[in-house]
Amino acid sequence: MDRSQKADSVAQLSEVFNQAGVVVVTRNLGLSVAQSTELRTKMREAGASYKVAKNRLAKLALKDTDYAGLDEYLSGPTALGYSEDPVAAAKAVVEFAKTTDKIEIVGGSMGAQKLDEAGVKALASMPSLDELRGKIVGLVNAPATKVVQLVNAPASKLARVFGAYGAKDAA
Repeated sequence: MDRSQKADSVAQLSEVFNQAGVVVVTRNLGLSVAQSTELRTKMREAGASYKVAKNRLAKLALKDTDYAGLDEYLSGPTALGYSEDPVAAAKAVVEFAKTTDKIEIVGGSMGAQKLDEAGVKALASMPSLDELRGKIVGLVNAPATKVVQLVNAPASKLARVFGAYGAKDAA
């Protein structure tokens, strides 16, 4: 890489760090190309991204961002998983790490809040933003369906009573 490519790489990483809701640092312990492709696919499906970056360039990009504390995790063969959704990247990396021992979760950060490996796993166990939205919509709709059931209940009971009298007269 020449200087201009390095400067572009640092600028791209800095932009990623300014927009990301969470960044997860992983250590590659011999991931094959197929496994790496599978991980990137799962990350994309979850709405996250996975990037291998030079540690020195990543440390330069971390300066003046909320993720400045991550520089201590950047040693050895590392890669960065990130997403705007605070749970998506952590969930995808943790799920993939369960299937292979070729990747290790080193730590991460959610804004200025630094996370160790246990913190990333705890974050991954939380429901995603879409799941939370679905639960809220369900809670909002639940009272409306209860009201409809209560309004319809007397009418249905009355209909059953009339049906019973009709069946009794017919017999």
